[in-house]
Amino acid sequence: MKTEILQQVTIVDMNEELLTRVDFSHAVDVPGSLAIGWSVVTYPLGLREFEVVYDRREERTVSSKVVDIEVDTTGEKSALRAYLEPITLIIGQHDVGAAE
Repeated sequence: MKTEILQQVTIVDMNEELLTRVDFSHAVDVPGSLAIGWSVVTYPLGLREFEVVYDRREERTVSSKVVDIEVDTTGEKSALRAYLEPITLIIGQHDVGAAE
């Protein structure tokens, strides 16, 4: 079964007007199992223009809880999606700079 860790990211402008929502994929084919309430350690997220990317400038990590697990049995291979706590990123405040 394919396992994917996702996080819903809401992107807003400085006036908190919604620009878009995306599901950012942290990992695919994660070994082991996941449960609601467990924590997942990742790099913090930031924006490069309108693209959600890892913010590795300070080499720090953040911990997010699994808030939902979805099992999709409609395809040829079953898929499990674990969703982390949603976050909001603000254009102009969460920019990580140009591509490396």
